[in-house]
Amino acid sequence: MVFQRFMGAIGSLAISFLLISHTAYASSIPSPAAAADKPVQLAVYKSPTCGCCEEWISHLQSHGLKSTIHHPDDLNVIKNRYQISPQYQSCHTAVSPEGYVFEGHVPAPLITRFLAEKPEGAIGLAVPGMPVGSPGMEMGERFTPYDVLLLKSDGSNEVYLRITSLTQTF
Repeated sequence: MVFQRFMGAIGSLAISFLLISHTAYASSIPSPAAAADKPVQLAVYKSPTCGCCEEWISHLQSHGLKSTIHHPDDLNVIKNRYQISPQYQSCHTAVSPEGYVFEGHVPAPLITRFLAEKPEGAIGLAVPGMPVGSPGMEMGERFTPYDVLLLKSDGSNEVYLRITSLTQTF
């Protein structure tokens, strides 16, 4: 009887130890929710006089994205460094800490979605040109449908999402 009580006590201690050590280990691993709480910090390269870029940055901030603004002497150097071909270019380029690029007036929710998905073989997203109604290019109720392109490391692209209304960008 003494032996059974002894073994029961040892078993209880072992289970307690396992529970405590598992809890300590689990609490040291950041949860996906905790990682999502950290705001993404984008490096934004733009002209110091571009108003639509400032509006786009405000759009980012309203969606919880942070930015550090840079005004390089030559934006083409940045676009070349990040392999943004001329047909995909716009007035500003943003770069995530992992090196993903977001060229032009990409809606903030799509940046967040892209960074969560990290599509294989992709270098980022682009909205070529400056479509009316895209974030930073608002003109009242005026709107032109546009494509957000998935830029691939091989130089090709595909449509990531077709924006067909103002409500899709906000």
